[in-house]
Amino acid sequence: MPVNQQIEELLERLWTARERGTRLRARLEGEAFDFDPAMALAEAERRGWIAVAADRLDLTPAGEDRAAGVIRRHRLAERLLCDVIQVDEIAMEAGACELEHSHILSEEATDRVCAFLGHPPTCPHDRPIPRGRCCEKFAREVRPLVTPLSDGSIGANYRIVFIASRSHRRLDRLCALGIVPSAVLHLHQRSPALILRVGGTDIAIEPEIAADIFVVPC
Repeated sequence: MPVNQQIEELLERLWTARERGTRLRARLEGEAFDFDPAMALAEAERRGWIAVAADRLDLTPAGEDRAAGVIRRHRLAERLLCDVIQVDEIAMEAGACELEHSHILSEEATDRVCAFLGHPPTCPHDRPIPRGRCCEKFAREVRPLVTPLSDGSIGANYRIVFIASRSHRRLDRLCALGIVPSAVLHLHQRSPALILRVGGTDIAIEPEIAADIFVVPC
């Protein structure tokens, strides 16, 4: 494995460990690697991407930016492979790892994939995707494939890709109505409320709720 890829793997481990509320120790006990992590750690420290303390490792500001790029490429690749190409979990992970480390996805290409997918906030495992320049500007150079249901066309059929709401009560309500990822719906009406047909049942939802439901045509 090339040294740059080893370092990126180390940065990714630091990022995900922090998401779990834990820290990687300086000696990396209990971590399995396909390479010598001590060498990768020394090089990452030399480049100013990782700060080594007595019993833990931390990302420096420069390392934070580098790690965010790695995580962003990986999780957007997962979304692309899962939602658009619709491969299984094993193929999704393998493909995302290849795209993450190969740098086939340049920063510009990554932003275009993000815009194409509708700037998804999370990966298929519900982990946050770091925001990019395209998300901040809501660029639309490429027409998004994944769009809010509130922008849907009357009479069209859609498959739900993800629901962006952080309200557990709202998510529970939608789940009870059968409005969940992978469900197929038909849009009857957009205002004053959206009327959907899901599983043979007509359902009315508010426009602000529909704005949190991201769909693809089917």
